[in-house]
Amino acid sequence: MDVLEAILSRRSIRKYTTEPVTDEEIDLILQAAMAAPTSGNARPWHFIVIHSHETMDEIAKIHPYAGMLPQAQVAILVCADEKLENHPGRWPQDCAAATENILLAAHGLGIGAVWIGLFPEIERISVVKKLFALPETVHPLSLVAMGRPNEKKLPPHRFKPERIHQERW
Repeated sequence: MDVLEAILSRRSIRKYTTEPVTDEEIDLILQAAMAAPTSGNARPWHFIVIHSHETMDEIAKIHPYAGMLPQAQVAILVCADEKLENHPGRWPQDCAAATENILLAAHGLGIGAVWIGLFPEIERISVVKKLFALPETVHPLSLVAMGRPNEKKLPPHRFKPERIHQERW
């Protein structure tokens, strides 16, 4: 699958089979995550790979949009360490770019995935920081649930020419 096909056909997949995601696939997905651009090339991210269904069930109980986690075969928690930033306050952009690369890499490998937002919801952040014993300077941005797709979705048509402006508004 070429990059434009991956971008234009990627969908949020929330239903998964029981077939596992391999360690090799997870490694490739994390390589893609770490290839994302960052402010000042700081790469302030850290990733926690979650296989524990007990942990995913716990998160699903506290997060109103994480109902798919109990079915997922794996999840990746995307975090940033503010001590690694070159330009303070840019970590959400950096980790968002890494999260998008995770979604695209998973899709390219035939793995279904969905972005579960944590930042900027203080309550969700607090629970996740405690659950994963994150250091004070480490902040969770997102969680990506993944598994072999057990649903098919057609690509949406999201292109809106009326939102394109030339030179000025």
